[in-house]
Amino acid sequence: MIQIQNLAFSYGTKEVLRNISMKLEPGKIYGLLGENGVGKTTLLTLLCGLKKAQAGSISVDGHIPFNRQPLLLQDQYYLPDEVAPLSDKAISWGRATGKFWPHFSLDKYEAILKEFEVQTDQKMNAMSAGQLKKTYIAFALASGVRYLYLDEPTNGLDIPSKAQFRSALMKYTSEDATIVISTHQVRDLENIIDPIIILDTHEVLLNASLEQIADKLYFDYGTTLHHESLYSEQLPGGFIQVLSNTQGRDSKVNIEALFNTVHKHKELVKKLFSNE
Repeated sequence: MIQIQNLAFSYGTKEVLRNISMKLEPGKIYGLLGENGVGKTTLLTLLCGLKKAQAGSISVDGHIPFNRQPLLLQDQYYLPDEVAPLSDKAISWGRATGKFWPHFSLDKYEAILKEFEVQTDQKMNAMSAGQLKKTYIAFALASGVRYLYLDEPTNGLDIPSKAQFRSALMKYTSEDATIVISTHQVRDLENIIDPIIILDTHEVLLNASLEQIADKLYFDYGTTLHHESLYSEQLPGGFIQVLSNTQGRDSKVNIEALFNTVHKHKELVKKLFSNE
């Protein structure tokens, strides 16, 4: 269990996070959304202990991440957006680096690389950007950790590779893992991320499961424009609209429309989900 309490962080005089509080539970894949500069990457690096909270606290199973205790380090993995093109073959790098994670599986790493169509004997600095990214993703998934933090993992991947990533994420991570994925590419991940966290400047606008979101908001995919809609966007053949779900109707959450609704009606959405 990850517990974040009144967390704050600044870069000099630039305040990024202020009074952030939330719980992240095992067995869930959290989608961390937000505009550029709101602190998504900063939050991930605080969670894994690469940065120190300047106020408030982060506790991961009772451990403070910044203390860098081996017991926690061996059970977490952070994959940044940009990865290093090392002068080493994928297989030999994985074999050597995997020794730092007790639950790392070389067999699983090789299996994922094969599914990703990455040659294990190819040097990483000779790979394309997409192949290099998939190599690091394969290692992250094979690490066997219970806390996995992925920053924009689908950046640089082509359409088939994004499908491979989604499949591998569901196949090779444990049911009790806590996974946090920061992304701008919500369409790449909308079928696997749940709950949804939306960060704004200095605060959390939303932290709710898809079930909770669908209970509060109704997503209409019709041809009639509703004047009471909180958000609407014209699509070929009709509209996607978001309305308050006052009648308890079922609908499929559209994460892009949700994101735009939340940013258009920040205070209303926070009030709507304040009891969740």
